[in-house]
Amino acid sequence: MPLLEVTDLRRTFQVRGHEVRALDGVDVTLGRGRTLAVVGESGSGKSTLGTIVAGLQPPSAGELRFDGEPLDSRRLRGPERRRIQMVFQSPLQSLNAKYRVETTLTEPLRLLAGLSRQDAATRVDELLAAVHLPTNLRTRRPAELSGGQQQRVAIARALAADPELIVLDEPTSGLDQSIRGRIVTLLRELQAERGLSYIFITHDIAVARACAHEVVVMQRGQIVERGDRSVLDDPQHPYTQTLLAAVPGMDPARGRRHRAAVAADPSAALDPEPTSLEQVTPVPTDDIDTEES
Repeated sequence: MPLLEVTDLRRTFQVRGHEVRALDGVDVTLGRGRTLAVVGESGSGKSTLGTIVAGLQPPSAGELRFDGEPLDSRRLRGPERRRIQMVFQSPLQSLNAKYRVETTLTEPLRLLAGLSRQDAATRVDELLAAVHLPTNLRTRRPAELSGGQQQRVAIARALAADPELIVLDEPTSGLDQSIRGRIVTLLRELQAERGLSYIFITHDIAVARACAHEVVVMQRGQIVERGDRSVLDDPQHPYTQTLLAAVPGMDPARGRRHRAAVAADPSAALDPEPTSLEQVTPVPTDDIDTEES
């Protein structure tokens, strides 16, 4: 049984008296321990899909089923909320600027995981270790952290609820190239260890190829192409071909990088294409964001 099933999902908005279709009949399925990359330009509807799945806004029509049961935004405001978590594009905006890291992580441990104050305090160090952050950062506030460290805290906050599915909305887009690759490696490592499922929303083709088991390409609220990540090697739809043609170093006809471009581009490290997540080599703890600490 799939973990998540989305059928004929629709979301409309009224803008200046006109109906805008953010989602128009979207169908997706996500298995356990799998990553679905949702690729498209701004305005394609990919973030709307993510926020509906995470229960942050209701659909206008359609059906969502989670673990075989109907899913709606009201259920995700109660205890069920812990099962689906979300990591946003800008951690500095999503993290409470007044909270120290330990408070940011303790809150979901107590509210969603039901831990006592003492047990939650112990778990904070475990969560920091899980995202390769030193425990001495627990007393810092978001503004005192680097961009990579902020996003790791946001990921740790999502993990605190012990979720089954994490919706990742452009989690690497604001990061430097080298840090972006490390975050992707971390996410793959956590998935292999914990059996997590991801909806990975991105416009970055290299990131999508590095992390996805399946890919859907969205345009104007509809899915125009879907398949495994080979879709990004041999796209059939003109819109997907256009997206790939806009990526420096990509061969528009085949969706593959020129060898010379790969050799010169540090993001080539994002394209190892392991046959299973267990083959991903974890990044050493002392090699994380050292240039930003």
